[in-house]
Amino acid sequence: MRKWPPLVAICLGTFMLLVDVTIVTVALPDMATDLDTELSDLEWVVDIYALALAALLLGIGSTADLLGRKATYLVGLVVFAVASLVCALAPDAGVLIAARGVQGIGAAGMFGTTIALLGSHYRGKDRAVAFAVWGATNAVAAAAGPVVGGLLTEYLDWRWIFYVNLPVSVIAVVLSVRVLREERPAERHRIDLPGIVAFTVAAGSVTFALIRAHVDGWTSVNTLGMLGLGLVALIVFIVVERRHPYPILDLTLFRSRSFVGIMSAGLLMQAAAFAYLLFTSLWLQTVLGYGPIKAGLYILPLSISAFVLSALVGRLGPWAPKPAIGIGMLFIAAGAALQAFVEAGSSGGVIIGGLLVAGVGVGLVTPTLSGAALASVPAARGGMAGGAVNTFRQLGFALGIAVFGVIFQARVQDVLTDKGRLADAHDVAGALTGGQAQGVIARTPEPERASMDHLVREAFASGLNVTLWVAAGMALLAALVVFVLVDTPASRESSDEEPESAEVTSAVGHV
Repeated sequence: MRKWPPLVAICLGTFMLLVDVTIVTVALPDMATDLDTELSDLEWVVDIYALALAALLLGIGSTADLLGRKATYLVGLVVFAVASLVCALAPDAGVLIAARGVQGIGAAGMFGTTIALLGSHYRGKDRAVAFAVWGATNAVAAAAGPVVGGLLTEYLDWRWIFYVNLPVSVIAVVLSVRVLREERPAERHRIDLPGIVAFTVAAGSVTFALIRAHVDGWTSVNTLGMLGLGLVALIVFIVVERRHPYPILDLTLFRSRSFVGIMSAGLLMQAAAFAYLLFTSLWLQTVLGYGPIKAGLYILPLSISAFVLSALVGRLGPWAPKPAIGIGMLFIAAGAALQAFVEAGSSGGVIIGGLLVAGVGVGLVTPTLSGAALASVPAARGGMAGGAVNTFRQLGFALGIAVFGVIFQARVQDVLTDKGRLADAHDVAGALTGGQAQGVIARTPEPERASMDHLVREAFASGLNVTLWVAAGMALLAALVVFVLVDTPASRESSDEEPESAEVTSAVGHV
């Protein structure tokens, strides 16, 4: 039993950081009421965490090589815990959003070192077991997030979704200090700081522009300025990575068709399978009036079927990447499409079947994606490929929320304008998608209140349906890209390649 405490320490951190991606979803309406937020604020509470996590994952490996992986993991834990406390005490949306960004930085410190720490602490069959447990932790965290968030929000307060991180962080820090060992590569090199900064600016600028576009307008100075800044930063990033001797992302990897297909699948999968849940949660709570626990239970089927399929994929052995990822994306597309039949009089049960089907797809794709990324590049680039696929996944979630926010509000506004003949449709649409549906209805004069209630339900249902159809289209596009570009990896031909790299690839393929 002495060999498993490092796994427990690593999985505790992984569980926390992944739970915090989804735990806020069912708490958003309570946050909106307590902090008087708008749609853009609600999106950023979710989005900035995923964005900070995605933007820093590429560079965290280089930093960990110099500072030490254990040290980086511990710093990430401490930063995450302090930021969680600030989130819990936040007096307004601005402080909460800023603290969530810092929380994402801490999460990147943990998530960016977990695979390397597991690899350095376990060998042979123990390594396969460790990666399998770590993968199951990922699935359990996704399943637990909405339910735990609902329980804490309904019976205590939304701030407890952040307070709960503190005791877990203390346990993880104490355990990590005692059981994790420090290892630094023999070769030391310069951190690609310009690349890290350029990538962070590019990702942040584009996401910010998309989130604010429905408020400021697509042709506004703010929107065009941020999009232009993102484009310039992306060009700088490409130039830097081509010239830096130790880039955070070797751009020559994109010469591999399979690598391009896998990165595209990671980006689109995270958006198509998870980003719309923000708007599903708003519909369940602010329109149908469900409490946080009930809303979390309606979302839970996706996570349950994903967990079950992930476990089955692991037990049945490694699947070829093309059919596993491609077919999985088709299931995600079908699941999103099956949910896109919400009507003004629908209850939460209308989405359950679609969520179960989408979860099957997530369960097929997730265990295969990391192993496929590692297998699509030379063994020496395995760590970089693993970091890249995690980055693309988190970036897909952040960008997905931004894109869906624009689509959702535009459709809600169209329905309010066409069917409600509302002169202030833009403002009402912003209030509805900002979690203020009941407030809009309550402010309507009594004789017109029933018709406004129906209009709100119809507009929200239509907005959700269009968002889900776009998600289905994203998943179909990902499936097409995978079937066209991804090849089944050939077996290693050289017997003198690093056995540990091949072992990692095999182990992750089973997760």
